[in-house]
Amino acid sequence: MIPVIALVGRPNVGKSTIFNRFTRSRDALVADWAGLTRDRKYGDGKLGEKPFIVIDTGGISGFEEGLDAEMARQSLAAIEEADIVLFITDAQSGVTAADNHIAQHLRKSGKPVILVVNKTDGYDTDQILGDFFELGLTSDPFPIAAAHNRGVRSLLELALEDFPEPEAVDDEEVEGEANIRLAIIGRPNVGKSTLVNRMLGEDRVVVYDHPGTTMDSIYIPYERDGQAYTLIDTAGVRRRRSVSEAVEKFSIVKSLQAIQDANVVVLVMDARDGLVEQDMHMLGFALESGRGLVVAVNKWDGLDGEKKDAIKEAIDRRLPFLDWADIHFISALHGTNVGHLYKSVNLAYESARRKWSTNQLTTILQGVTELHQPPMVHGRRIKPRLAHQGGSNPPLIVVHGNQLDKLPGSYKRYLENAFRKALKVRGTPIRFEFRMGDNPFANKGTGKSGGSGRSKTRSGQKGGRGGSGRR
Repeated sequence: MIPVIALVGRPNVGKSTIFNRFTRSRDALVADWAGLTRDRKYGDGKLGEKPFIVIDTGGISGFEEGLDAEMARQSLAAIEEADIVLFITDAQSGVTAADNHIAQHLRKSGKPVILVVNKTDGYDTDQILGDFFELGLTSDPFPIAAAHNRGVRSLLELALEDFPEPEAVDDEEVEGEANIRLAIIGRPNVGKSTLVNRMLGEDRVVVYDHPGTTMDSIYIPYERDGQAYTLIDTAGVRRRRSVSEAVEKFSIVKSLQAIQDANVVVLVMDARDGLVEQDMHMLGFALESGRGLVVAVNKWDGLDGEKKDAIKEAIDRRLPFLDWADIHFISALHGTNVGHLYKSVNLAYESARRKWSTNQLTTILQGVTELHQPPMVHGRRIKPRLAHQGGSNPPLIVVHGNQLDKLPGSYKRYLENAFRKALKVRGTPIRFEFRMGDNPFANKGTGKSGGSGRSKTRSGQKGGRGGSGRR
């Protein structure tokens, strides 16, 4: 299972800066203002071949009231969700009463904790760290300067050292013999468990008209038309018998872990609510994870024609970057169009694992660049010369040429759309990597360098915001 790291601490100690360093993003707002982070924020990252999920939280002081009290509950919930907690403190402020309050809670939680002392630049580290031993945690204080990225990687390595490398997946499995892992994700009470039962043809999971009936992700192996599947029913937002959001223990994290573990994701939306922000967040994570995607708009039966047209218009307007994914309008309760999901799932899986020769990809590249040439930069034409496949699941196409670091985003999108059409890829993101230099295969076997160059740039970043790749 993918490890979960929670960042907790007082307000304005640098948790969001560390979150951005871990995820290599700017998703968390960072400013010299206490209390900027209100809710828990989830992100994914990778250290070598080790994936992980990190949770950024609002600050805890122990004296919260009103909105601040809710922020504190969100932070305590993150501790419950985490496999390991990074307790962030501030070298400039030293140990405070709030730090002692947080340390006391962490000792009671029983979670593995690493005490992190941030903002140590310019200080005598030995002298500063000595003050933090009074917090009584089992780990020694770990000094970093997140704003300058000093010590951050070493901290991440320490946090993940006890978690094993992910199991290798055999990409050479024969079609029809592979087990397609299919994750059903979505907001609470959109009909995920009903859809699972309909796809299985039996009541295998509990269905109850209350958000959060499913408390954990459930893995269900089965077979349909000779194809093996493992269907993953993901969790809701809160426990059935709880009214406190502070115990959303088996919620978003389990869904994010299921996405990482799946080959294809089915995002279930509620037609009555339309496309809401929570759907967009979950969609973005699925795209950034590089998973095949099918969208199921549930509870379609019973809506009038005007409402249906409005929903379709909203999807076209807000998801123009998702024109490669199949969208099905279904009723899980009555079974309408549910069977059509399998065709899209199988197509997405097959597309994600497809292999192409260098000759085929280079021929496509030459054709699309002749049809629409790249722009001139400082009087010189940008020249993509060769393309080869760098990986699959999702497909990665590596393009070599001159001045590719100056290739505009609009032309990268043109290449993606052109390759997708030529290769007939559907249901999966395609990533592009652009490397500057000569043909890397020109001197293959001669012992001489192909001159492929060290500089490279990637396309398809931040899939949930208009692209299709991982951070």
